[in-house]
Amino acid sequence: MAEEEGPPVELRQRKKPKSSENKESAKEEKISDIPAPERVPKRVYELTHNNKTVSLKTINAVQQMSLYPELIASVLYQATGSNEIIEPVYFYIGIVFGLQGIYVTALFVTSWLMSGTWLAGMLTVAWFIINRVDTTRIEYSIPLRENWALPYFACQIAALTGYLKSNLNTYGERFCYLLMSASTYTFMMMWEYSHYLLFLQAISLFLLDIFSLKQNDKVYEVYKIYIFSLFLGYLLQFENPALLVSPLLSLVAALMLAKCLQLNVKKGSFIAKIIKVINFYLVCTLTITLNIIMKMFVPHKENGHMLKFLEVKFGLNMTKNFTMNWLLCQESLQAPSQDFFLRLTQSSLLPFYILVLIICFLSMLQVIFRRINGKSLKETVTLEDGRIGERPEIIYHVIHTILLGSLAMVIEGLKYIWIPYVCMLAAFGVCSPELWMTLFKWLRLRTVHPILLALILSMAVPTIIGLSLWKEFFPRLMTELMELQEFYDPDTVELMTWIKRQAPVAAVFAGSPQLMGAIKLCTGWMVTSLPLYNDDDLLKRNENIYQIYSKRSAEDIYKILTSYKANYLIVEDAICNEVGTMRGCRVKDLLDIANGHMVCEEGDKLTYSKYGRFCHEVKINYSPYVNYFTRVYWNRSYFVYKINTVISFQS
Repeated sequence: MAEEEGPPVELRQRKKPKSSENKESAKEEKISDIPAPERVPKRVYELTHNNKTVSLKTINAVQQMSLYPELIASVLYQATGSNEIIEPVYFYIGIVFGLQGIYVTALFVTSWLMSGTWLAGMLTVAWFIINRVDTTRIEYSIPLRENWALPYFACQIAALTGYLKSNLNTYGERFCYLLMSASTYTFMMMWEYSHYLLFLQAISLFLLDIFSLKQNDKVYEVYKIYIFSLFLGYLLQFENPALLVSPLLSLVAALMLAKCLQLNVKKGSFIAKIIKVINFYLVCTLTITLNIIMKMFVPHKENGHMLKFLEVKFGLNMTKNFTMNWLLCQESLQAPSQDFFLRLTQSSLLPFYILVLIICFLSMLQVIFRRINGKSLKETVTLEDGRIGERPEIIYHVIHTILLGSLAMVIEGLKYIWIPYVCMLAAFGVCSPELWMTLFKWLRLRTVHPILLALILSMAVPTIIGLSLWKEFFPRLMTELMELQEFYDPDTVELMTWIKRQAPVAAVFAGSPQLMGAIKLCTGWMVTSLPLYNDDDLLKRNENIYQIYSKRSAEDIYKILTSYKANYLIVEDAICNEVGTMRGCRVKDLLDIANGHMVCEEGDKLTYSKYGRFCHEVKINYSPYVNYFTRVYWNRSYFVYKINTVISFQS
C-alpha cells in the first residue's frame, strides 16, 4: 500500500485509570489532529513539489502516491461546508465507505441485468458480505487505492454489461456508453495499476470479437473509450509515461490498425475463417511490436520492478536482490492457501460458481463451433432455445472471470478483484432460467416440462441458498456488529508521542519503510524512505536503510544513514528478533542472502562477516557503536538512537 502524503492522522489508545489523580491521562490521547484543509491551490503545489517528506528528494506526491482521491475529497470537504460539521478524518472515512456502497450496488445491478431478476442482485450482495474477508480489505485498510478505484470499475462493468446486451434501446445504450466512459476514466485516475485490469478487459472483448459473437461495432466503441481515457489520463497525471507504455494502449492501437486492414469477406466462408486466424496473429504481433517501440522512445522507469518480480515469480529468473525476494515473501503475493478455498466452499459460493461457469463455458464453446461450421446465430435468443452462450454479455463475463481467476490462482492478493465477480456470476447463474434451460436441453429432459422446471429452479435454488446463508451466517454478522474494536498499540503511541514532544522539528528519521510511513502520517516529521514500490530510488533507499538489520559494521551503517541526512535511527525489535514461519523470508535472512552471508543455492559462495548483526550489537552500548549512535529513547518494541554528528573514539 502506498502511504499517503497529506494531513497527519491520529492514533488513540485506551487506558485504564488507576486513581482519581490520573483520570485525565486515562482519556484518549490524540497524537495529532487533522487540520481542516485551506488554500487548496497552494497545498496542491506543495504536494506536487514536495521536499518535506523524504530527505534529499523532491517528489510529486500526487503522482507517486496517487493522491487524486484525497484531492477530490478535500475539494468536496470545503465545497459542501463540511469543515464546520465534521472532522476531516470522518468525512474521509464516510466517502470511502460510501464508495463501497456504490461498489455493492453496481454488482447488484450487473447481476440483475444478466439474470433479469432482483433476486440475483440480493444473492450477490449476501455472498459479497459473507465472504468479505476475500472480497474487500476495507475493514482494516481504508486508504488503499483499490478501495477508491474498484467501485468505479464495478460501475464500468455494469455499464458494459448493459451496453453489450442485444435488446437494448437507443436511450439505454447511450446512457450505458456515457456511464462507461466516465467510470473508465475515473477508474484510471484513481489507481496506478488500473490500466492492467483494463488490459485484461480489452483481451476479453477482443476474444468476444474474434468469436464473431455479434456486437463488433460496440466492442470498437469501447476501444475508443480506452484510448480517450489513456490520453486524458496521461495529460492530467503530469504526463505519466506508464500510460503510454502500458500494454492496454499497445493492444487497442493494434486492434484499431487490424480493423483498418480487414477485408469485407462473406461471413462463414473458408476465407473469412482464415482471415480471422491471420487477424488474431496480426493483433498479437502488432501489440508486442508497438509496446517495444513505445518503450524505446518513451523514457520510463515505472513498474520495471514488476516485470522483474514476475520473471522471478514464474521461475524465469533467479535473483538475490533483497527487494525482489522480500516481495516474493509477502503473503498477498503467494498462491492461495487451502483456507481460502475452504471459506468459499463453506459459504456455498465456490460450488455454485463452478457449476455456472462450466455451463456457460460449454455453451459458449457450442456457439463457437456452430459459427465455425457456418451456422448463423439467432438475432434474439429465447428461453426455449436454451443457448445462454449466444448472449455476448455472458460470454464476456465468462472470459473475463477466467482471466482474473487465473491470476488470482497465482497471486492471492488479486482475489479482491476476482471474488466480487465470482459472487455476481454465481448469483446470476442460479437465478437465470436460461442457464437451467441450457442444462436441461443437454440432458434432454422429457419427464417434466423443461421451461416450467427452469422457472421453478431459478426461484427455488436462490431462495434455499439465501435461507441457509441467513441461518448460518446472520447470527455471526450480528455478533461481529456488536463488537466494538479499537486500535491499541501503546508502544507505537508512546513512540509517536515522544517524537512530537522531544524530536527537533527539522529532524530526519530512518527505519523500516512501513514505520517511516506511519511516522510521516502521524507526526509530519521528515523520513528517509517510504513504503512505495513504484520508484527505483526509493526502492534502493529502502534496501540501504534495511541494512541496520544486517551483519554490517557500525561505520558502514553510519555512512549509509548520514548519506541520507538522517538524525535519528529507529530499530524495531519485531524485525531484529523476527521468528519467521517461512524459511528464508525474515528480513535479516533476505539481507544475509543479498550480502552473501548466507548460502541461497548450491554453488553460492559464502562470505563470512566478522561483524555481528547491527541491530543486536548497537543495543549493547559498547565501542565503536556508542561512538556513532546514542540511545535517546526505548520501550518494549522500539529503540531510538541519535546519530552523532561529532564522533568520539574514546572507549
